[in-house]
Parts: sequence; C-alpha cells; structure tokens
Amino acid sequence: MKKCLIVDDSRVIRKVARKILEELKFGVDEAEDGAAALEICRRKMPDAILLDWNMPTMSGVDFLRALRREPSGGKPIVVYCTTENDLTVITDDEAHQILRGPAGSATDARPKRRRHWGG
Repeated sequence: MKKCLIVDDSRVIRKVARKILEELKFGVDEAEDGAAALEICRRKMPDAILLDWNMPTMSGVDFLRALRREPSGGKPIVVYCTTENDLTVITDDEAHQILRGPAGSATDARPKRRRHWGG
C-alpha cells in the first residue's frame, strides 16, 4: 500500500484529504507542521506528501528543503497545496506539483516531473 503524508496546520484540511486518500487506498499519516512532518519522514519515508505552504514552527518551504537533504529525501512525490501567489522560491527539483486555489479562480496545477504514484 502506498503511503501519503498530509502536512497542514488545518485539522479540517487534513481530515478531508485523509478521507479522499483513504478512498483511493492510500495509507495516511498526518502532521500539523513541517517539524512534525520531518520527524515522521525520518522514521519512515512516505511515497507522497501533500504539503501546505504556511505553517507554524516550520513552513512548507523549510520542510521541503530539509526533506531533500535527508537520506531518501528525494524519494517522495511532493505536491504543494497553497493559496500563495509567489511560487518563485520553489525550484523544479523541490516540488513535483503545485496546486493553487481557491482565490476565486480555477485551481492552477503547475506540473513538474511526471511519476505515477496511484495505487
């Protein structure tokens, strides 16, 4: 079973994402900030990570950069889920997808490297 880590400071967002991912037959772990997520990844690296941008303790950007320095830190597919507009701080080597919304417009997906990770 593929494992996905949901990293978001909103309990509601984590709950909704968990429901969707479990229906897709993913095993799911949750973290409320980047620091907690990094600890989970150090114990067992997930196959995929849904990542919020703005969080307390450690932001999504800081988490992603720390993750990529970890052994096997390049393994997970990382999808940013954010309403942020300035995405220039993220390089192509760091995130695989950036989903931006809702901000009154359609969700904007900026594809990166393509890898199939469905179960």
